[in-house]
Amino acid sequence: MRKETHRPAIVDVTGSETIFSILDDRANRAPDDSLVEYKNADGWQSFSAAEFRDEVVALAKGLIAKGVKKGDAVSILSHTRWEWTALDMAIMAIGALTIPVYETNSAAQVRSIFNDSRVTLAFAEDDGQRDKIESVRDQCAYLKDVYVIDLGALDTIKTFGRGVSDDEFRERANAVTGSDLATIVYTSGSTGTPKGIELTHTNFYSIVANGSETMFDVVMKPGRRLLLFLPLAHVFARYMQFVCFYGNVTLGLSSNLKTILADFNAFKPTFILAVPRIFEKVYNAASQKAGQGAMGRIFARSADVAREWSREQQQAQETGGRIPLWLSVKHFVYSRIVYRKIRAVFGGNVEFAISGGAPLDASIAHYFNGLGLPLLEGYGMTETCAPACVNPTIGYKIGTIGLPMAGMSFGIDDDGELCIKGDSVCAGYHNHPEITTQQIVDGWLHTGDLGDIDADGFIKLTGRKKDLIITAGGKNVSPGILEASVMSSPVVAQCVVIGDRKPFIAALITIDLADANAWLTSQGAEPVADLDEAARNPIIRAEVERAVDTANGLVSRAESIRKFEILPDEFTEENGMTTPSMKAKRAVIVEHYRDLIDKVIYVPRKKK
Repeated sequence: MRKETHRPAIVDVTGSETIFSILDDRANRAPDDSLVEYKNADGWQSFSAAEFRDEVVALAKGLIAKGVKKGDAVSILSHTRWEWTALDMAIMAIGALTIPVYETNSAAQVRSIFNDSRVTLAFAEDDGQRDKIESVRDQCAYLKDVYVIDLGALDTIKTFGRGVSDDEFRERANAVTGSDLATIVYTSGSTGTPKGIELTHTNFYSIVANGSETMFDVVMKPGRRLLLFLPLAHVFARYMQFVCFYGNVTLGLSSNLKTILADFNAFKPTFILAVPRIFEKVYNAASQKAGQGAMGRIFARSADVAREWSREQQQAQETGGRIPLWLSVKHFVYSRIVYRKIRAVFGGNVEFAISGGAPLDASIAHYFNGLGLPLLEGYGMTETCAPACVNPTIGYKIGTIGLPMAGMSFGIDDDGELCIKGDSVCAGYHNHPEITTQQIVDGWLHTGDLGDIDADGFIKLTGRKKDLIITAGGKNVSPGILEASVMSSPVVAQCVVIGDRKPFIAALITIDLADANAWLTSQGAEPVADLDEAARNPIIRAEVERAVDTANGLVSRAESIRKFEILPDEFTEENGMTTPSMKAKRAVIVEHYRDLIDKVIYVPRKKK
């Protein structure tokens, strides 16, 4: 490795620990803690730690009675809900493998995942998910039973388990070791067909234990609360479940983004985690609510002060200097009249926010930092059980992805590629030994991302190896910083930068219709009827042009966006242009809009 940084482990892992042991330990040390909270028709409900452990054990007994053996694959297709968490823990407790499937996956994707992992039993959330499975059942060679959560699946499974003794359950649970597979998680597949990532109990336990101790202030202090609304099919959401159990966190579960602000207010989390788009939407909503009058001007000035204060705070941290007094006074005033109201959107008790899953635009990070809510950016992959590094709560550096979590090593190879080593690095790629040997070399996982490590050990992403655009003039361009900046606009849904082997950099941009109409209304303009009208609207175009100009200010002229097209379309999972986690599939998008790119954006020169 050309550069390397390492952080020693805080918790030594013996290899005997399992994911169930995390829950079991919590229930033993704090049985009356409110562990899992969820909302139903009667309001918010709660499981104590002991009650939830008992629920998991009862489900595990039912799975034993149904003949689920160690190493069998059991799938869950559902939105985030407490039943997902309970089933997940029960499956892994007896040595079976949880196979998560996004509820948005197609029937063809379900068939592919079921066959690749040899799923024998599946839990579907509702009739729609069951119908999806049933439509390909005759093509799923190993599938036996399908149970529907909304139709009493958990009660049915627990009833099967009444004849299984506690001793029989404990015998099965004790037979599971750290080296056993716990789950196979299928990647989103932004660059190709999804591959199954094999994760062991030790993979998860090591990063859960050391990650919790690394983020002590966030999860280990008493009375911590997290409202989790990310899909549990995503490895980061599942990791955070286990962190809640390991630490002193009450886990709240919600899957309805339409009610998320009300849920924040009711649940009152002490920290949140989300993708950058959530924070962008909160900022844009606050800006639109302020409008264009006196309140709008106050908001705009307060936002400028928040960013300026944040930049000065970061500079003072580096140099040992101080924030100018005049700026501190302004910041104090706006804290009283603006910032605390925006922080209240998250329930009023949030101390930290963790951002990951996509590049975070620096202006958004500085805004929330100035607001008094540091966005602690982190980084990881499915192959590392989600996180591998994160910014510390004290001494965080905006623009970096932080320091290695305890027990993790990061390196930069001769090509500038970011590589990771540690106990959380996956066992391999399911049914693809050739990919395993290619991606994991001498224990180092090659991430495909380009990066750097500064003198203090902080890690920075500089681009994506496979996404690297090389223009006709030979300029290497990493699109991530441009895309993240453009997507911070209140009207933009997606931005895909293009220009490989072309004379200049360009961008394909889609509009978020609901957000664009809210923004138009806040500007005193008429809303648009559809995406076609949005793409032609001169006010929206002017806003997109402003966002592009702002993004261009972050890079050299050779790397800047010279042309852009606003598309009257959406990039969605349904049309194959995004992954379930909403990452744009660049190659698919470029191929789909090939004529537009070749004939409109890059207009062929006429022959003389």
